[in-house]
Amino acid sequence: MNKKTITLLLFSVLIIVPITIFSWGFFAHKLVNKMAVVTLPNGIIAFYKKHIDYITAHAIDPDKRRGLIADEGAKHYIDIDHYGAHPFDSVPRRWKDAVKKYTEDTLMAYGIVPWHIDKMVFRLTEAFKKEDLNKILKYSADIGHYIADAHVPLHTTENYNGQMTNQRGIHGFWESRIPELFSEDYDYLVGKAKFIDSPIDFAWETVKESHAAVDSVLKFEAELTRTFGPDRKYAVEQRGAANLKTYSLEYTTKYNQMLNGQVERRLRKSIIDVGSLWFTAWVNAGQPNLERLDSKVVTDSLRKSDEDLDYLWSTGKAKSKEKGHED
Repeated sequence: MNKKTITLLLFSVLIIVPITIFSWGFFAHKLVNKMAVVTLPNGIIAFYKKHIDYITAHAIDPDKRRGLIADEGAKHYIDIDHYGAHPFDSVPRRWKDAVKKYTEDTLMAYGIVPWHIDKMVFRLTEAFKKEDLNKILKYSADIGHYIADAHVPLHTTENYNGQMTNQRGIHGFWESRIPELFSEDYDYLVGKAKFIDSPIDFAWETVKESHAAVDSVLKFEAELTRTFGPDRKYAVEQRGAANLKTYSLEYTTKYNQMLNGQVERRLRKSIIDVGSLWFTAWVNAGQPNLERLDSKVVTDSLRKSDEDLDYLWSTGKAKSKEKGHED
């Protein structure tokens, strides 16, 4: 697939996806899942291409569930800096060891994204073994969301929205506003998915990479704010019938330049990592022949569950009351 084709595929997403400030933004989450399909090798890519619309559309389901399911929010992040100056040496990578050291309540209070990714890979593996179409699609869509979240620097810190440094709003700025303006120019040729020997270690390394970028995310925005007055930092844009205050094009462009392509790099890595963990789950399941699923369709129970979630979300009945990482 050449870059022109990739760009056309991107625009097919852009047309239908509204911009919000949840996680990577609904736009980016759908984009990650859709482009991850392109990374898959023979034996699995035909299945995912057939179901690409479902996996793309439901990439945002975990965000929709945050106001409906207790502890859903904790699955999207980890405030790793809560655990001291050298948290990656302090926090055990295995769940049982971490619970023994800190208690489950503490872990849930400060986020569990690496452990949840590992759990989701296990669930997807079991779904492949059982050739359960509903669960393969559901878990594939969900795992893409959580993996993408782990690539966001601000999903790894207690100062997740700059609320501790007078930078409130930086969360959506980094992960939604920048992709909204510049993703048309991103390079989506990220290579082919690879088998991951240890999903839990892989998830932890992803969090470690993301956390290493937190300082620059906050530092550069603070520096830029000191040189921009509010009249240049913000702009009013029309979205439908509403006027929305947002970060100006000038300010966003300058910040993106200071980050030197950081947002694009994390988005690109999200794509290849999602594909790699889908592929890993399939391999660990024994590489079942997915052509056997060609005659199967999504069941009425899954359709009903999806429709119920969409209804609760669209009517505002799924509004989150959780504490922690509210964008």
